[in-house]
Amino acid sequence: MAAWMPDAYGDTAAGQSSEQILEELRRHRQALHRIPELDFDLPRTIEYVRHHLDGLCCEVFEPCRSCVCAYFDAGRDSTVAVRADMDALPIVERSCAPARSETPGHMHACGHDAHMAMALTFASVVDRAIACAHGGLETGCAETHAAGEREAESLSGERPVLESNVLFIFQPAEETTGGAKTVCESGVFERFGVNAIFGFHVWPDLPAGTVASRPGALFARSSETHIDIKGASAHIATTYGVPDERTHDAMLAAARFVEGARSLMMRLGEREYCIAKFGLLRAGAVCNAVAGEAHIEGSLRVYSDQMFDAARDGVRSCLEDACASTGCTYEVSFASGYPPVINDRALFDRARMAVPHMVELDTPSLTAEDFSFYQQRIAGLFMLLGVGSCPACPAGASSSLHADDLYFDEEPLLAGVDTYCRLFGLGPIA
Repeated sequence: MAAWMPDAYGDTAAGQSSEQILEELRRHRQALHRIPELDFDLPRTIEYVRHHLDGLCCEVFEPCRSCVCAYFDAGRDSTVAVRADMDALPIVERSCAPARSETPGHMHACGHDAHMAMALTFASVVDRAIACAHGGLETGCAETHAAGEREAESLSGERPVLESNVLFIFQPAEETTGGAKTVCESGVFERFGVNAIFGFHVWPDLPAGTVASRPGALFARSSETHIDIKGASAHIATTYGVPDERTHDAMLAAARFVEGARSLMMRLGEREYCIAKFGLLRAGAVCNAVAGEAHIEGSLRVYSDQMFDAARDGVRSCLEDACASTGCTYEVSFASGYPPVINDRALFDRARMAVPHMVELDTPSLTAEDFSFYQQRIAGLFMLLGVGSCPACPAGASSSLHADDLYFDEEPLLAGVDTYCRLFGLGPIA
């Protein structure tokens, strides 16, 4: 067993108190926070996840590269999935976390450690619920099911049981190339007859413990945009009095394009939420020569194919105008990116009945998330979990996702596990 793993796991399961469930949440979250890894390269994270799941009464397997799944058979006709992402970010941590990253230059700055902690803890709850409901002794699960039998005997009345089988998906590469797409292509949904999927993202901008979502568009379609502008380098002294369209000044063309794109998105934004922003611009080599080339990178975010087409055509038009006015040429590429996160309306309505305190958001976010690939295959509901400010940090400081000082307490994660319990028919956490 790796040195960073706990020697043993607590007996967290259905029927335990919120304090006991919170203890497990803290253990998982803090252990995972110490070992952030990137993209598909997740050996320690996968080892940790498998170590926990291998001790439960489920089928654990890897349907595709760097993905761990666990299937719990509750004897139902349908299967519903729970998704957690495992990868971190290439960020140097400067947070107040009690157990900070042990990997230089890597950090769980987007809360994926919390997503995994909730899923692993809920897997323990599912395991105990099946044991209580069936009391069967399966190979490798005798101790868990014997404990379930004893708990079932001690309870009076009918105990809530799982309404479906459960498939847990721990996926790679949410922050990079969209690991969810490879999971979909693996055929795992078809193999287990999965008809719906749930997922969470922690959200510092919401009060701690708030569960929020909305039907329809929640997150945007993303498209990384790369532009190369070609001009001709010349000493600045030779350009005095030369009309702009004959300067071949790539830097000037880039500046005009960025300003034109800003005006474009203001106009398009009157029709529908959208944005195109450019965070990188490189041009020229020395201070006294016209830039012969410029490179621009940014991101386009929209909610519909119609707006994507309009925004993409508008960006091309802005480039054409900027380059025509400076005698330059250009090349532009739009990455396919992630589709928009579109929540299934019927699934949202069912969730609101199970989780009546869920907040319905008025507007979508321009954030992007590869959970959208799952929703292209099956009905899906993506939810936000407020984590608020961290009481352990100075003055309860809060931060934002992808920031090097992001940290929050584990207590709000109880609301996430409670939501999973309600959605799967187990009722609220005691």
